[in-house]
Amino acid sequence: MIKIANEQLRDDVLAELDCDPVVNARTIGVAVDDGVVTLTGNVANFAQKWAAEEATRRVKGVRAIAEELHVDLPTGDRRSDTDLAHAVALALSWNALLPQSIQSVVRDGYVTLTGEADWHFQRQEAADTIRRIAGVRGVNNTIALSKWAVGNDVSDQIHRIFERDAQIDADRVHIAAHGGTVTLTGNVRSWFERNEANRAAWSIKGIVAGDNQLTVGGRARRLVPGPRLRIEAEAGGPLARRLLPPAFG
Repeated sequence: MIKIANEQLRDDVLAELDCDPVVNARTIGVAVDDGVVTLTGNVANFAQKWAAEEATRRVKGVRAIAEELHVDLPTGDRRSDTDLAHAVALALSWNALLPQSIQSVVRDGYVTLTGEADWHFQRQEAADTIRRIAGVRGVNNTIALSKWAVGNDVSDQIHRIFERDAQIDADRVHIAAHGGTVTLTGNVRSWFERNEANRAAWSIKGIVAGDNQLTVGGRARRLVPGPRLRIEAEAGGPLARRLLPPAFG
């Protein structure tokens, strides 16, 4: 990927934010240093905060994001924790993709998700559901994944998925697996490819932890298998400030 000058990349990010109907780009500041984009300012809800991050991730040349956006809820959207807790519980119960084992705790507008799910996509789906509720300031996703027996060919299974996927260059990604833990290393061409590799790796039932060390941009290198690492995935911490790329998931 061709390195893009700081000023050009900043203009591209601002243009992408302005094109996203969910985001109010006028309240967001953008600074760029060698492909690292810092987002500052205020947004009206947590959904806008997430959308701004996603829009930035779509821009060619972005290597990482330092997200320092503050959720400043309008007076009409502020809710008591009791009211918000009822809304969160109802939203989770109405989502057909989610198990009933997922629970939530609300404090000062921040929602912590707990419980257990069989699949990683369910953990993500729960967080996505909560992000869109009016009054939510942030989501801390601590949902654990059920432990299932996995075979010894997890790396091969994931590699075959990569080879079938038109969006992933399987030769650029190395997979190290140990039990239910997977580590991805290598260099990919875009955030989209990185996210697609992430999604594909989590599609194997029994994967409970991982570490996505894929970098974005630069020349592909011949990948040599390294030591197998066991790194527990962060289920998702407070989102007040995050330096991306995040851990696997």
